[in-house]
Amino acid sequence: MMNILLNGCNGKMGQVIANIITEYDNMKIVAGVDINNNIKNDFIVFNDINTCDENIDIVIDFSHPSAFNNTLNYCIANKKPLVMATTGLSKEQHIKLIDVSKIIPVFFSANMSIGINLIMSLCKNAAKFLDNTFDIEIIEKHHNQKLDAPSGTALAIADTINNTFNNNKQYIYSREQNRKKRGINEIGIHSIRGGSIVGEHTVIFAGPNEIIEIKHEALSKDIFARGALKAALFLRNKPIGFYNMESIIKAH
Repeated sequence: MMNILLNGCNGKMGQVIANIITEYDNMKIVAGVDINNNIKNDFIVFNDINTCDENIDIVIDFSHPSAFNNTLNYCIANKKPLVMATTGLSKEQHIKLIDVSKIIPVFFSANMSIGINLIMSLCKNAAKFLDNTFDIEIIEKHHNQKLDAPSGTALAIADTINNTFNNNKQYIYSREQNRKKRGINEIGIHSIRGGSIVGEHTVIFAGPNEIIEIKHEALSKDIFARGALKAALFLRNKPIGFYNMESIIKAH
């Protein structure tokens, strides 16, 4: 049995995980952390992760970037593996995650959906094959409560594609003030916010007389919860290092 400390347990994703984990007989949440303590859970909830004294095997973090340092410090001090599923992290925080992975096992993905990560692999291969003969645009859609734009997933897709071009592509987020033809080294990234859209990402490869679209649509937050739990099972007993969804895909 794997004992989980769930940081951000009373947030939307935290509650999805708390509900879904009852389907698993090889893991359980033994403690949670959240500044909001108004929700009743089947496990003890701490206001501060550093006050948690429960016996845990791994930390899953679905909290907020502002809690980033506290989470890392707790995992380092207690030598616990970390599944970092919080979105909206800064570039500096990404770098710090990699540094921390030299001390403890760290799993990070900008999107915990297996499907999204397969999409990234497809986009990478498409970019290699099509080279600079096709223009690339990314459209992401999310619910009207999402704070960050563009989404971390859209940026991760763009980064995956850009890596195939030695990071020579320039990200363009708006064309209203830029009255000129589209450049060959651009990747357009566009955000739409509305209603209760869980998450939709479309990558358009527009070439001479043909268009290729690679699309992923999330129908429920369940997919992110299941992906995080899959990551936790994968990370347990792994040696010190940095892991992501590509690590899981390669393992299969």
